[in-house]
Amino acid sequence: MLSDPALTSRPEDGRDIPLLVWRAGAPLRAVSSGPLGGGIGVRNWVLNATVPMSYRRDDPAAHLAALAGGLGLAGPGVGLLTGVDVAEVVARVDTGVRAWATVGLGTPVWAAAPAPATPAQRVGTVNIVVYVPAALGDAALVNAIATATEAKAQAIWELGLPATGTPTDAVTVLCPADGPAEPYGGPRSTWGAPLARAVHAAVRDGGAVPCVPWSDRRAG
Repeated sequence: MLSDPALTSRPEDGRDIPLLVWRAGAPLRAVSSGPLGGGIGVRNWVLNATVPMSYRRDDPAAHLAALAGGLGLAGPGVGLLTGVDVAEVVARVDTGVRAWATVGLGTPVWAAAPAPATPAQRVGTVNIVVYVPAALGDAALVNAIATATEAKAQAIWELGLPATGTPTDAVTVLCPADGPAEPYGGPRSTWGAPLARAVHAAVRDGGAVPCVPWSDRRAG
């Protein structure tokens, strides 16, 4: 089981910067595109850390590992970064699937844009964390990432943005490590369907509210 996220903070450059932490009651299987703990494997926790929009570190995995160590998080986990204030996380549940999203859409892009997006100093990361209460096989985990991304893109389109996401989005899907493994995670599968609905609702509702980067709010 994955806990609801706990909101905490860490001191950095004279400021208290927010973090969200999910802890697993027992090791979970996971698939993630996050900078720390990406890929498929067993994970014990997830960390979603706000960073200033001036963030320029080229070692995000090491940075996240240090943050995790400071919080006493043991064993392997997943680390995510965003310019969004993670206190504004949106949670949605559908048929036992739980989805959380921090939604920053300040740099929307089409995935197949003809040219790289122009860099912008606007918050632009959508981080999605999902817990499925049934074991998923490797292929189903990968399929679940695709399903979550499709649901995110649908929500962004419904919000009226000409985009499929932002350049720095990340998705993490976790499930129990034991039990018969479900073979499918697509949008019409037993667990992929509620996953899609939960992610869609979280991104749509999170994106419907104007988002100001955390560091912009503290600039004054």
